[in-house]
Amino acid sequence: MFRQPLFTDPFGLQQTVDRLVNETLGSDQWQTLWSRGTSPGAGAQMMPLDVFDTGEQVVLIAAVPGMQPDQLDLTIHQNTVTLSGTIPTVTGADEAKGATWYLNELWSGEVRRSVTLPFPVDADAAQATFEHGILRVVLPKAQSAKTRKIQISASTGQTAIAAESSPQADGAS
Repeated sequence: MFRQPLFTDPFGLQQTVDRLVNETLGSDQWQTLWSRGTSPGAGAQMMPLDVFDTGEQVVLIAAVPGMQPDQLDLTIHQNTVTLSGTIPTVTGADEAKGATWYLNELWSGEVRRSVTLPFPVDADAAQATFEHGILRVVLPKAQSAKTRKIQISASTGQTAIAAESSPQADGAS
């Protein structure tokens, strides 16, 4: 006799676990636990970032879907860049009042992320743009942090030493 594996339908297993937990904890708490991976009322969520150095500046790109520029705060203190804000919940929208929810997986609440760079940046020259839920921050490096090429010139010291060591040659002529 051939036995089927226990977990042949992972979606069926998920539905069974969902139903069991919903009956135990209640659907509101479980949806928050399942969708965010944290407990209800937990602190700020971390947002995904890309940060790269072009030599002259650092570019920070943050994915902040569902947010508007006025919901974001960007601060720069020495060489630490902090981005924070609040993603509004869809459950509080007028269109969702009295609705029956089947899934609630979109993030909402506070988001915060800090990055400490290995060099200072010029906060006064920073530029931030926002388009389609993507924040792009360009931070020029501070003058003290920029790589500078130093011109090396030939020393004239050897010529002067050679002239000083041969005064007899000058006197002999």
